[in-house]
Amino acid sequence: MDVGSDPSAPTTAQSAPTNGGMDRGARQTLMIAYDGSDNADRAIRYAGRFLRAQTAYVVTAWQPGELSPARLSTLSGGMQPFIDTRLEEGVDQALEEEAETINRRGVQLALEAGLAARGSLVEVESTVWGALVAAADALAVDLLVTGTRGSSGLKALLRSSVAERVLKHCHRPVFIVPAQCEKQPPVTA
Repeated sequence: MDVGSDPSAPTTAQSAPTNGGMDRGARQTLMIAYDGSDNADRAIRYAGRFLRAQTAYVVTAWQPGELSPARLSTLSGGMQPFIDTRLEEGVDQALEEEAETINRRGVQLALEAGLAARGSLVEVESTVWGALVAAADALAVDLLVTGTRGSSGLKALLRSSVAERVLKHCHRPVFIVPAQCEKQPPVTA
């Protein structure tokens, strides 16, 4: 879904540049994974400062309520309580609207950072990192930009990093902005 951008502009792999987006005469495209966190804000500012692209897709992954960890854990235990599907539709709509709001904020931040930004949502079917890698492939971007949470020690062992998984599984270059960056780059126009 296109968020906060011109609906007539291309957002699918069919309308993306051919040859993997590697036309040397054209400016390149990038995708920024955006979840509304301070670290995602920092990644946008760094992308605006250090990268130039014809288009910057700001992509927010969202997860329908039916795929929430609590819902899936009850199903995996064999317990299938009655759930009113109308309630699920309302929850999913609210979650998608929240993701749209977050995405619009990311697009605005990217525009302020000097990027030609367009917003897009991607629905999580399995994992967030998988949805982001699939979105990068579908959009045929030349570079995927993401921030990190900066977990270390036991927290890093217990939680898998989305940025780490994207780096491991993505078939294109990945620009990772670490959480512990000392300086915030200024917004440039």
